[in-house]
Amino acid sequence: MMYRKILPLLFGALFFFSLSANAQKIAFVDVQEILENIVEYQEAQTELDRLANQWRQDIAKEYDQIKGMYNRYQAEQVLLSEDARKQREEEIMNKEKEVRDMQRERFGPEGQLFNRRQQLVQPIQEKVYAAIESYANERGYDFIFDRSSDSGMIFSNPQYNKTEDILRRL
Repeated sequence: MMYRKILPLLFGALFFFSLSANAQKIAFVDVQEILENIVEYQEAQTELDRLANQWRQDIAKEYDQIKGMYNRYQAEQVLLSEDARKQREEEIMNKEKEVRDMQRERFGPEGQLFNRRQQLVQPIQEKVYAAIESYANERGYDFIFDRSSDSGMIFSNPQYNKTEDILRRL
């Protein structure tokens, strides 16, 4: 009789102990903070910003030229023959298409800025992720979340923030 009472308690205790013995270690880091503290990343961001600003200025100049072409066309429109008007309108539309294509080539999803960002930033990100993976393996962490991304983490205990440890490692 007594075994019937003790046996379930013993199995319950064993089950609870096995759950607590297999507890997972979880930590989080702020990858954005880590990146912002790496000199190479800051230099890459500066170059990308400079490049993007230069290209924006170039495109703005092109749009100013288009505006000038359009203003001249409007001023001279009454003096032009039908064929000359159509030719000028075509020139303006072709110039606009050319500038839109330039924008897409430079700023589009597979554009020059995207490719340059991949060349400059991806090796740095890979270095950071390798450091995080190494840290997790050495310290026995099962999960490390990125606090700076949309990981869905709403609350995090600061004692699990390992950002400074990764920064020291880099």
